[in-house]
Amino acid sequence: MKSNPLPDWPYPRWVAHRGAGKLAPENTLAAFRLGASHGYRMFECDVKLSADGVPFLMHDAELSRTTNAAEKLGAGYQGVSDIGGDHPWSALSQLDAGSWHSRGFTGEQLPTFEAIARFCIHNGYFLNIEIKPTPGTELFTGAVVAQHAARLWQGVAVPPLLTSFDIPALEGALTAQPELPRGLLIDALEDQPWSDWLKKAIALKCQAIVCNHELWNEETVAEAKAGGFRTLSYTVNDTAEADRLIALGTDGVITDRVDLFSPAS
Repeated sequence: MKSNPLPDWPYPRWVAHRGAGKLAPENTLAAFRLGASHGYRMFECDVKLSADGVPFLMHDAELSRTTNAAEKLGAGYQGVSDIGGDHPWSALSQLDAGSWHSRGFTGEQLPTFEAIARFCIHNGYFLNIEIKPTPGTELFTGAVVAQHAARLWQGVAVPPLLTSFDIPALEGALTAQPELPRGLLIDALEDQPWSDWLKKAIALKCQAIVCNHELWNEETVAEAKAGGFRTLSYTVNDTAEADRLIALGTDGVITDRVDLFSPAS
């Protein structure tokens, strides 16, 4: 039994992690613009839901690392939740998501998924959406993000690639919009052997396996390709490691170092 591969793999090899890696505040429109200025045409980002169901970009469940929620909302103090998914978009949209990174990005806002989608579609860019649910909302988040992606990319030749570490999130995406391509994210093999992960990806009708780059070797690449999967790696910031992965024949490299790697290579 094999995966459900796309007839052709339409995505570029090089993918800018969270917009522009660490050169700009992650998962912001400023990061996407900076990544694009380095020639990148495909971006990875994290999408979760606000309390009132608005998809927006953020990696962490908590607000504290990348916003001024403690100051603006009192998040994390006196019983006020620091979980992004516990707040409505009207509150989240007021947060500063840039000053934590550097002064030049002060005032940068959290973007909605729709804003990022329209930026990518208008400019002909490609998107890898990591579904990053607030704990307890995995199935629902996967379904909602997939539904929004299908709506936003309607009529666009190349749809976004939906990925997640969360099996229920991918199940939600599969049920809601089965025609959208999916990828299973894998970080480590301690809890399950490689063959079990491949079986999960097949059951989810994934087109791609997206791994911690250290998991790819001749054997794992061969097994993934034999199963009909495309092979992508995160987060690759070293030239020698990028060269190794390309020599193995992998299909995608997700990197923070948009300043180091030319996406034309």
